[in-house]
Amino acid sequence: MSDRFTGRVVLVTGAGSGLGREIALSFAAEGAKVVAAGRTAAALDETVAMIGDAGGTASAVTADVSSAASVRELVRRTVELYGGLDVAVNNAGIFRGGHSAADFPLEDWQALLDVNVTGVLHALQAEVAHMRAHGGGSIVNISSNLGAHVRVPGVFGYQVSKAAVSALTRAAALDHIGDGVRINAVSPGAAESAMSLLPGETEAEREVRMKGESPLGRITSAAEVAAAVLYLASDAAGAVVGADLVIDGGVAA
Repeated sequence: MSDRFTGRVVLVTGAGSGLGREIALSFAAEGAKVVAAGRTAAALDETVAMIGDAGGTASAVTADVSSAASVRELVRRTVELYGGLDVAVNNAGIFRGGHSAADFPLEDWQALLDVNVTGVLHALQAEVAHMRAHGGGSIVNISSNLGAHVRVPGVFGYQVSKAAVSALTRAAALDHIGDGVRINAVSPGAAESAMSLLPGETEAEREVRMKGESPLGRITSAAEVAAAVLYLASDAAGAVVGADLVIDGGVAA
């Protein structure tokens, strides 16, 4: 692995499992000091232990992105632990589906907005506040191919929330590039995470389904999504501002 993030401090929300865990592991493998954030301490501790076992440096900090105060404290703790904040990956998100627009439960709608949209805003505001006062940085928001790029029936609220993340990313990118903060998004399709499994579906059954649903003929690996995130966060993407990089095997092509 390269050392392109050696000396950098990276914050990853939703790092207790799935894509967030893989992203945290990937940054640590390339030399970053990682803060793994999320709501479940035990899951975060597992991520930190995996990083430590691989020779990396990481700490776990519990936080709830739906609370602005919690996210401000998360950023404060990150700076306290490692002396700064260079890269932030806003990955925390939830899924609610199975209903049409007319029948979508309002409690599910509110939960999606609180975490997937307002949660990203809370994180971005706290991160930018630090970065613009300390020489800049890079932020990558995790959106989805569902929303701004692809629509399917029965996933109304989730698609709306992720379309909002894509729009939020582009608008914020223009607002803050003058502050030295680059903001971009990655929009995965079905990837190696529990969120991509249908109710009652096994991973093997998901692989069979993806042969028919994806032009690539397979699911996207978590490592492939992480690689896109690390590219956008790296100096090699210094001219990439407000991009929304779709990683979905051609579904949205």
